Amino acid sequence: MTIDDDNAARLERLRRERDLSLKEVVNDAIRLGLNEMAKPTTSRRPFQTRAVNLGPLLFPTVKEALRALNEDFDRKKLGLE
Repeated sequence: MTIDDDNAARLERLRRERDLSLKEVVNDAIRLGLNEMAKPTTSRRPFQTRAVNLGPLLFPTVKEALRALNEDFDRKKLGLE
């Protein structure tokens, strides 16, 4: 088994902080991880968004909405607003 460098560094840091053997730290870490992984996953109800009627569309198509935005931008650029 090969332990990634980042995990090895964390294990070594814990070993020194807790004055334990590497075997004890590794076994504790594995035990904690396995206990966490063995917990049943909580199933959530799917999120649902309520539909809201916002009234009639101002722009029935994307093309018309973009045209209106471009016209508004052009008026502001020309100082007409």
